[in-house]
Amino acid sequence: MKYIVILGDGMPDYPLEELGGKTPLEYAHTPRLDMLAKCGEMGLAKTVPDELSPGSDVANLSVLGYDPSRYYTGRSPLEAAGMGVELGAEDLTFRCNLVTLSEHEPYAGKTMLDYSADEIGSEEAAVLIDEAARQLGNETLKFYPGISYRHLLVWENGPLPELFRLTPPHDISGREIAPFLPGGEKGRFILSLMEKSSTILAGHPINNQRRARGLKPANSLWLWGQGKKPLMDSFRDKYGLEGAVISAVDLIKGLGRCASLQVMEVPGATGTVQTNYAGKVSAALESLQEGLDFVFIHIEAPDEAGHRGEPETKIKAIEEIDAKIVGEMLRGLDDFLDYKLLALSDHPTPLSLRTHTREAVPFCIYRKGEPVRHSKRVFSEKAAVGGLSFNPAWKLMDYFLTK
Repeated sequence: MKYIVILGDGMPDYPLEELGGKTPLEYAHTPRLDMLAKCGEMGLAKTVPDELSPGSDVANLSVLGYDPSRYYTGRSPLEAAGMGVELGAEDLTFRCNLVTLSEHEPYAGKTMLDYSADEIGSEEAAVLIDEAARQLGNETLKFYPGISYRHLLVWENGPLPELFRLTPPHDISGREIAPFLPGGEKGRFILSLMEKSSTILAGHPINNQRRARGLKPANSLWLWGQGKKPLMDSFRDKYGLEGAVISAVDLIKGLGRCASLQVMEVPGATGTVQTNYAGKVSAALESLQEGLDFVFIHIEAPDEAGHRGEPETKIKAIEEIDAKIVGEMLRGLDDFLDYKLLALSDHPTPLSLRTHTREAVPFCIYRKGEPVRHSKRVFSEKAAVGGLSFNPAWKLMDYFLTK
């Protein structure tokens, strides 16, 4: 038996008037996901416990079968693992976004124009992070460049994470940053780094070139997602299976590494709709053919579109997941004697809010050769109501792998 999880990050949404009262998932043309829904078991899974913030870190931890209340220590340590950054037990990490803030002064009067600085490319971003490291880094503060706008700061032997109150930048798109600046007992230090970074980056040649090309400048760092190194049981010890994760984002790669899953690197995987879908499918099928039992394919694009408030892009992302991931995986899986496939999301990212919410997400479990059970059912938020229910969602993986 082979086990495949296909996760479209942030797919669920709210009904939109411009879509005739449908959600993007209902509006999108998804014949392969709908086939799974007609033949398989559907239901809802509550991936985010009430006491934790609705982030991809918590939600994907749940999807992989790990209780967040036991294993979650913060987002950035998982991203550090994904980047291959070794952490000491007392090191404190922060997610470090390159963002676009308005030109207002003082710093607190600025507005969050773009949490991704126009999805800045990794090469330009690395130059800016290197400059920030040169001027702000030292023996205890170390910056690490990542992919696009997503980077890392490590504070060696740093304070406790709970001494900071930090806000994800994608939660405040289009809003004045003053109410969301770093707080808590140690927040002032983080704020000073962000303020200094704005002075350093605003006039950098990279940003002058970006302005000349009509692109938003990456004119500030934004620090959030603090945490310390997690200790997780291996997926093999939990379930007796050897597996792999495939994703463009360091968070998911880090989750995989912390769970002792293989991380498959796919050239051209970006985390946007312009990603290497075929490469992800090939990597998944090859890993199964070479003897792995389990593969987790993560696609970030719907979440990015939700954060940016772009309905057309979100619909396109869902349709491409259906055609280029689900469809091609099903075609390739015909060569295997038996398999089970779990299709789901991690959390909603409603276009109207442009941030994550904690509602339960729809899922479908399909086993090779299952006949049609519900001829009119489609893969959607509404169709999942009244089916199986997993609250907490981390128990869904147990069900998927053992039932």
